[in-house]
Amino acid sequence: MKVYFKPFLFAFLVTSLLSSTARAQANKYYPASLFPDRVILGFKGNPAFSQAVNWRTDSTVLEAVAAIHEADPSPDFTKNARIIKAKTQQISIDGKSVNYHEADFTDLKPATQYVYRVGNGTQWSEWFHFKTASDKSEPVSFLYFGDAQNDIRSLWSRTIRGAFATLPKADLIIHAGDLINRANVDYEWGEWFEAGGWINGMVPSLSAPGNHEYYKDANQIGVISKHWRPQFALPENGPEGLAETSYFIDYQGVRFISLNSQEAINRPEIMETQADWFEQTCKNNPNRWTVVFHHHPIYSTADGRDNKAWREKMEPLYKKYHVDIVLQGHDHTYARGINIPLGQSRKKPDGPIYVVSVSGPKMYELGLENWMDRAASNTQLYQALHVDHNKLSFKAYTVNGDTYDAFDLLKDSKGQNTLVELAPSLKMQERLDLPTDLQKRFKEADLKEYNERFLKYKQRKAVK
Repeated sequence: MKVYFKPFLFAFLVTSLLSSTARAQANKYYPASLFPDRVILGFKGNPAFSQAVNWRTDSTVLEAVAAIHEADPSPDFTKNARIIKAKTQQISIDGKSVNYHEADFTDLKPATQYVYRVGNGTQWSEWFHFKTASDKSEPVSFLYFGDAQNDIRSLWSRTIRGAFATLPKADLIIHAGDLINRANVDYEWGEWFEAGGWINGMVPSLSAPGNHEYYKDANQIGVISKHWRPQFALPENGPEGLAETSYFIDYQGVRFISLNSQEAINRPEIMETQADWFEQTCKNNPNRWTVVFHHHPIYSTADGRDNKAWREKMEPLYKKYHVDIVLQGHDHTYARGINIPLGQSRKKPDGPIYVVSVSGPKMYELGLENWMDRAASNTQLYQALHVDHNKLSFKAYTVNGDTYDAFDLLKDSKGQNTLVELAPSLKMQERLDLPTDLQKRFKEADLKEYNERFLKYKQRKAVK
């Protein structure tokens, strides 16, 4: 392991040693109450006919409900709203108990706007709008975020809010893991929900867990955050033991598949089980497009990282079942590219486009590898994707709102994709400088090695 990763490891160890007293003190900043908070939309069933919502209250709210009605420009709908009883689950962390509630809206109409609120019948949230999916193949637009993880309230908030401003009509949001830094620290989840605010209550989220959503239990076994399942409503159609972390959903002609790379990397038997499930899921896929998302990259972007076993198991399946794009996080840099040997045409990819991105402020050194067609260092980004019948359009934006990367995938009648590269037409040059803190920590030999890789990368780009 290179020297520059040691400060990251040291910081993680220090912050992990927070006492329960310190954590309880931090929790005072996001206390639960009778009033609903952390409202977030998700999916439990067919998105054309159903929608699910989660929220939090203090532990005294034992009977929670949601009210729903077709959206109406008149406020008179409120007295006719349908009341849905919620399921309630209590969690206790550091001696502090709160209740999470989930309501599942069913028997909805496709492609229809609804208005809803949640509460206990007396204390209510505001009314939120959402729109159900069509029951036919229609265009789909969605946002994708890499790791938020650190300084969420102060610095990640600008990412999700800028993304919503760019794509306010997004059908859904994908989070590729490491939403927070410490799995069970409540105030970090509080920051995450504060940053997203009412956006979470109007645009459904699909989240895959990262390594920072895991902690070690009393038996020193890595397990998912105590917050994860109570606070998210996600499909439960994945492999046994991976409920709401590995799953799929079909949305207007696109199959979205979440994979739990953390469990797969930790436990070889889970990797096999998940790969078998993935293959069965793709064998029976009637959709024209397939989007896969998970935390650990098939091809890493940060220097010194490589998820070899994960890649060797999953990439052949991605190619076999014609996955179109794989959205990932973990490496705190940005890169987009294809696994095609240098010198061969990249216009006809024989596998998916791979993207690794970072939306929060924690930054690593960029690897500058052969597979990359566009890369970025020390840059917070969000991505907006639009899928139509025969075209997938991808744009990556800096948090300033500038277009940093762009391409189209055109799918012919046989399902073969053609890559249309749009990045060369962008005004913005690649941001490849090392983060300032790494420049200060690097020894002269480290800087020399990075500069050599930088020059080789630029030379490769010149001949592509």
